Amino acid sequence: MTELIPVTIITGFLGSGKTTLLKRILQGDHGVRIAVIENEFAAESIDHGLLVQDSDEQIVEMNNGCICCSVRGDLIRILGELHAKRAAGTIAFDHVIIETTGLAAPGPVAQTFFAEPSISECYLLDAILTVVDARHAQQQLTAHREAQEQVGFADRILLSKTDLVGKDALAALRQRLVAINGRAGIQKVRFGNVPLRDILNIRGFNLNAIVELEPDFLGELGHRHGDGVQSFVYHQAQALDMLQVENFLDAVVQLFGNQLMRYKGILYVADLPCRAVFQGVHMLMGSELGAPWRDDETRASKIIFIGRDLPQDMLIRGLDRCVAKAAA
Repeated sequence: MTELIPVTIITGFLGSGKTTLLKRILQGDHGVRIAVIENEFAAESIDHGLLVQDSDEQIVEMNNGCICCSVRGDLIRILGELHAKRAAGTIAFDHVIIETTGLAAPGPVAQTFFAEPSISECYLLDAILTVVDARHAQQQLTAHREAQEQVGFADRILLSKTDLVGKDALAALRQRLVAINGRAGIQKVRFGNVPLRDILNIRGFNLNAIVELEPDFLGELGHRHGDGVQSFVYHQAQALDMLQVENFLDAVVQLFGNQLMRYKGILYVADLPCRAVFQGVHMLMGSELGAPWRDDETRASKIIFIGRDLPQDMLIRGLDRCVAKAAA
């Protein structure tokens, strides 16, 4: 089986520092060959040392081996062209970074890696990084739905411009960000300077990989609400009936898929020696078998839901009804 190419999505509101972060990554002495896809080229070039530019294909090769593309057209087409050129040996890259526009929610981009077989067979969505401007975030989160959704979709939140706000204001912002998305790690980033190991190849979007590294990452988030976007965790100590869970979640996705931004979980399923792992974006949902349960660990189901105006009580009641008959 061909190894999938990891993809990182960088999102964040206008002026948050996405391009600054991207420049730091591309100029770093890390030896990783990166293909960058932008919704549109910024007024200022990411790197002045361009070697090759093909205006028809909208692909630019950088002097450090990185590649830059414009996605004024279709993202699926660009990803397909990049993979074809890589397979043919005309270009080389190890990782793809997609920078979204500041006014866009990352959901449609993330869905590409679920919905399109030609893409999911070649690429793996590694993580969504959201850059948050500490100086203006409170105002942006209040005024703009897109800013809330960018935080809601994040696997990592990078706080920029923290030197421009006081300690209390920063603490209040962190509290608000956690209320919107309790599962994303938060760290400061100054002028885009962040260790590559913290943002690339972190498998933030792959729940199974994260659970193996951090078994308690779903933690005790409780039931938090913030802005229009909220997150909460469903806990169930009794074994679940997988068929009932799938049928229930299929119905939920049909009714509330547009409100469900991210949802993922570990399921304790009756008569299954390993955990079942599932995750979804909006109306697209997938599942797989995870690591075996150890003899010394407590088996339980944990599911995190992140979205807008979630039917929390209905989700809890419905999942409670999915407890396996022998366990009920």
